[in-house]
Amino acid sequence: MNGNDTICALATAPGGALAIIRVSGPQAFPIVSALSPVVGDASKRCDVVGDASKRCNIVGDESKHCPPIVHFTRLIAPVPAGSPAGQELIDEALVTIFRAPHSYTGEDTVEISCHGSSYIINKVLELLVQNGCRMANPGEYTMRAYLNGKLDLSQAEAVADLIASTNKATHQLAMSQLRGGISTELSRLREQLLKLTSLLELELDFSDHEDLEFADRAELLTLAQKIDAHITHLADSFNTGNALKNGIPVAIIGAPNVGKSTLLNALLGEERAIVSDIQGTTRDAIEDTIQLGGITFRFIDTAGIRHTSDKIELMGIDRSIAAAQRARIVLMMTEPGVPYPNIPVRDDQTVITVINKSDLDTPCPVRCDSVAPPPIPISAKFNIGLDTLRQQLLDAAPKTPDNDVIVTNARHYEALTRAHSHLHRVLDGLGAVNSPLTLHSSLPPDLVAEDLRLTLDTLAEITGGQITPQETLNNIFKLFCIGK
Repeated sequence: MNGNDTICALATAPGGALAIIRVSGPQAFPIVSALSPVVGDASKRCDVVGDASKRCNIVGDESKHCPPIVHFTRLIAPVPAGSPAGQELIDEALVTIFRAPHSYTGEDTVEISCHGSSYIINKVLELLVQNGCRMANPGEYTMRAYLNGKLDLSQAEAVADLIASTNKATHQLAMSQLRGGISTELSRLREQLLKLTSLLELELDFSDHEDLEFADRAELLTLAQKIDAHITHLADSFNTGNALKNGIPVAIIGAPNVGKSTLLNALLGEERAIVSDIQGTTRDAIEDTIQLGGITFRFIDTAGIRHTSDKIELMGIDRSIAAAQRARIVLMMTEPGVPYPNIPVRDDQTVITVINKSDLDTPCPVRCDSVAPPPIPISAKFNIGLDTLRQQLLDAAPKTPDNDVIVTNARHYEALTRAHSHLHRVLDGLGAVNSPLTLHSSLPPDLVAEDLRLTLDTLAEITGGQITPQETLNNIFKLFCIGK
């Protein structure tokens, strides 16, 4: 990726009625003006609609904010000299002109809104390339926005999450990160860490005075513990963020023929799993997703758990137990007269108990009376009680408070984990572990200061606040779509 190039790409999905072609770079205006002369003229001035007195010469005064300029124009393809046809009209379109630095990339940018014909799109891109553009690489527009200071690295990653969001929860998480939620939290942490670092490094400057101490070790320890607790809280939120981003896993567990596959089909509204009276029909886990209340749930229909000598069925049962152990919510399912399966569950899992076939007049097994909270009576076949079940699933879903930051990115989680490790050594150095709070029994200030610097550098990796390796940037932006 060369920042001196002018790049172009289709910024909308193909097949629609309209298409937007984005051009960005130092030669954006002259290149597009070859197709539409109005761009070459309009890019040199700024007309603020409704108030001619605010007209500003943008070329002469870069400090004034210039709103985007939209023009209706004809896109013309020049024809070789001597041709009797003259110029070819490609399309009538709208062009939006963004003068640097007031654009998404921070560069001169033109967005061409034309009709979505594949011929028109390809012809416009062909002409742009002929006039000096280069086709953009995946994520190159957003990388330029990062390199030009329009976004930090965590906000740039949020752009991809926003595009990929499929429900209200993931949309809110991406918007929070795009608005700088994580950046703000990390900025506060870095300010506190810089305070610690500056005090310790000041002592190093006066290291020849052995009795000189610029900060009470107890106060430094308290501040370091507070910072560490905040970093731990952010790292711990990754489990919630990851579940919301990828779908909350719900394992449907029960004996054979209690209606697990019927329940999955009823929740999905389609015949996704095979339903049969023959026991052991489901041999492998079947997964599918539904959205409830703006949250994606990933349901896993598993093999019925029972004693059997069938090797293939035993493999399916082992997978059922493994799926239950990985799930965030375990939907324990039975029917009247059949006990719940005895499988281990974790303390951090939510167990919802369900009695299917409640339309049948059959007594409840003894074990149902001891279950708390009480089981939900349903009939998956006749859609009875499913609204109550859906509400309990929503109640069991992780919550995302408006004022709380949730980490959804594995790269951020890994950096937070390393920062916690560095800060733990700082706590040791300040006397938090088996050491009295005195300078002489703690680690030397230079070692503590080095671990603080490592903590700062690790947190800076999340937002790109320090020099970020090109390999890291390539790994982040290669998954973006072309045109973004």
